[in-house]
Amino acid sequence: MSKTILITGAASGFGKIAAFDLAKKGYKVIATTQVYPQMSDLIREAKESGIDLTVDKLDVTNPRDLEYIHQKYDIDILVSNAGIMEGGPIAEQPIDLIRSMFDVNVFGGLELAQGFIKKFIDQKKPGKIVFTTSMGELWTVPYVAAYCASKHAMGSIAEGLRTELAPFNIKIATCNPGIFGTGFNDRGVDSIFRWYNPEKNFTPLSAFDGAAESLAHQLDPQSMAECIVDVVLDDDSNFRNVHPKETEDFVKQLQAEAWTVKS
Repeated sequence: MSKTILITGAASGFGKIAAFDLAKKGYKVIATTQVYPQMSDLIREAKESGIDLTVDKLDVTNPRDLEYIHQKYDIDILVSNAGIMEGGPIAEQPIDLIRSMFDVNVFGGLELAQGFIKKFIDQKKPGKIVFTTSMGELWTVPYVAAYCASKHAMGSIAEGLRTELAPFNIKIATCNPGIFGTGFNDRGVDSIFRWYNPEKNFTPLSAFDGAAESLAHQLDPQSMAECIVDVVLDDDSNFRNVHPKETEDFVKQLQAEAWTVKS
């Protein structure tokens, strides 16, 4: 029997590529977007590409959307992919921006997962949840520390769910992308300059000089989307899936060095 897979944040990037790939493979895919204009665009693009999938609206911070989605759909796999990035030096970053990021990346993702977990258990059926986190779950990148903190939090939640839900045959996995050119990282850098002012903030403008270099060497998102699809469909996938391998090796090296770094 074909599995039903719900994907959040499917308007663009990894979510859209994975949704289209899974639908092409014959799975029943529910691709959700934050707002109606994105929904209309996705419906049109899927139709033009001859791809059969269901498109619906889901803002993970909207209680009405969450209730509607939980009631309407019975699924086998949730791909919790929706996320936002607000960049900037955390010593000066406005708290309301950090809070909004946690609302989407942590609380919204957890509340969505909780609703489907309850349905899995009530229906006495196995299930799987795949969270798109980040390499920033495992390494705090300068000037996006708050974003990394939200991904640290989601990673810890995922690890707790993995242990606690094992008796119910509900599997949990994370996918941790490196630096891919979906536009997400570019928007995260752009967000800094909506509030940062070098004449008012003590962080020097030169602190962001490396951002352009990083953005200029982003990877093709297709391979990361394929990684997500593989994890979704693998009944025996690893819990943590960092991609590409070079990023995995880099993160492991940084984690080892963290034991000797000075304050």
